[in-house]
Amino acid sequence: MAVSFEHRRTVPAGVDAVVVGVPSDRLESAGVPVEALTGQGFEGKVDQVATILRDDGTTQVFVGVGPSAEVDVLRVRRAAAIGARACARRRSAALTLPELVPTEDRLAAIEAIVEGSLLAGYRFGRYKSDPSPVALERLVVVDGTSLDGDDREAAVQRGRRVAEAVALARDLVNTPGGELTPALFAEAAVEVAERENLQVTVLGPGEIAEAGLGGLLGVNRGSTNPPRFVELTYEPDDPQGSLALVGKGITFDSGGLSIKTAEGMMTMKDDMGGAAAVLGAFSALASVAPRCRVSGYLPLTDNMSGGDATRPGDVLKIRNGKTVEVLNTDAEGRLILADALSLASEARPDAIVDLATLTGAVEVALGNRIAGLMGNDQHWIDEVRAAAERVGERVWPLPMPDEYRPRLDSEVADLRNISKTKDAGTIIAALFLREFVGAGIPWAHLDIAGVAWWGDAAEADVSPGGTGWGVRTLLELAKTFRSRS
Repeated sequence: MAVSFEHRRTVPAGVDAVVVGVPSDRLESAGVPVEALTGQGFEGKVDQVATILRDDGTTQVFVGVGPSAEVDVLRVRRAAAIGARACARRRSAALTLPELVPTEDRLAAIEAIVEGSLLAGYRFGRYKSDPSPVALERLVVVDGTSLDGDDREAAVQRGRRVAEAVALARDLVNTPGGELTPALFAEAAVEVAERENLQVTVLGPGEIAEAGLGGLLGVNRGSTNPPRFVELTYEPDDPQGSLALVGKGITFDSGGLSIKTAEGMMTMKDDMGGAAAVLGAFSALASVAPRCRVSGYLPLTDNMSGGDATRPGDVLKIRNGKTVEVLNTDAEGRLILADALSLASEARPDAIVDLATLTGAVEVALGNRIAGLMGNDQHWIDEVRAAAERVGERVWPLPMPDEYRPRLDSEVADLRNISKTKDAGTIIAALFLREFVGAGIPWAHLDIAGVAWWGDAAEADVSPGGTGWGVRTLLELAKTFRSRS
C-alpha cells in the first residue's frame, strides 16, 4: 500500500483525475452541465459512475451517492473506493468527497476515504508472474474547511492503519494452506506483536498437550503440520475493563476423515478467516487507542485425513473438562474454539467475542454479505451489532433456543459435535460453543462463513478472495468498549 496521501483545501494542479461525489438530488452541483452526465445515463444513484475527459487532459470521475439526506461516512467510504477503482490507471487523483458530510463529520470522512481508496487498490499478486499493480501513487483528499492540520493527518493515518490491518487479514486468507501452516501463522503473529509492542505467547504441541487443549490436538491428529496456540495481549496504562477476542484458525480444512468434496475444498484456505481478523485487528489496535485490556486467542491447525486422524466416534476432552464425541470430523472448528473459549473464560474478561467461518448453513440463511450473530447476553449482542453497523459490516442476530440444546446430547460423552437433526446448523454450532464459555461472562459469536470470502467480481473496496471481514468491527468494539462492572 505504497500510496502517498496529502490533504488540501482546493484541488491542486497537476493531478490526473478528480473524483466528485454527486447526490441524486443535486446533479447541478457537479460542476459540469447536467446533460454531460445524464447523457451517460448518470442520475446520481448509489454506485453509479460517469467520467468526463477535460480539455486539459484531466479525467473527472463522478460517483453517485444517492439522496443527499442519506449520505453518511460509510457511503463516502464506498464512493471513495469506487472512485479510486475508476482511477486505477492514473498516477494521481484528488477526492473531493469530504464536502458531502457536515463539518463535524469531516475527520471521520477523511479517515474513511483513505481506508476505502486504499482497499479498492488491494491486489493479492504474490503468485502472479505479472501482478499488474494499481498505478495510483498519489491521492489528495480535498476539504475546504479549516480543520486543524494535525487532526487531518491523524485521520489519514488512522485510515491507513485500518486499511493495512484489513489487507493483512486478506493476505493471510488468500495465502494457500500448503504455505500458511500453523507455524508460519504463529510467526506472523509474533512479527505483529514485536512491531506493535504487544505481549505474545506461542504454544507448541507439547505445551498444548500440557494445557489440556484436547480439541485442538484432536483436530490436528491427521496432519503432518504441528499445531500452535497463540495468545496476544494489548494493555494500555490503567486499563478500564478487559475484552477477549477469539478467532478460529483452521489453516486448511479437508474435512478430515469426513472428507469434503473437491469443490467443497476449493476455498478452504479461508477457514482461518476468524483468526486472520483477530490478528489484523491487533495489528492496528494502537491506532484506535482502546482504554481496555484486549486479549486474543488463536488456535491454529489444519484439518487433514492422515493415518492417525481422529475417527468418527472418537471422544475428545476439552480444556474445561467436558468431553465431546466427534461424529463428523468436518465439524472441527467448534472443537478448537471450545479450547480457546475455555482458556479465554479462565481469565474472566468482561466480555468475549469470537469470529469463525463455522457453518455453511449461515451462508444459506444470510448469503455472503451478512454475518450471523448469536450470544448469551442481549446487551453485549446489541453492542456488537451496533459496532458492526457503524463500520459497515452487516450482521443479523439469530436465536439460540434452549430447546435445541438436547440435540447435542451424546450417549457416550458430555456432548456430540453435531446435531441429531440436519436443520438449524448455525444455531446448533453456537449452542455447542456456549458450553465452553464461563458462567456470567457476556459472549457473542460471529459466524463469518459467508462473508469471509468474496467470490463475486470486485466491488467498491472488496476484491475476489479473502475480505478481511471483522477487522473493522473488532477495532470499533475495542475502541468503544466500556466495562459494566
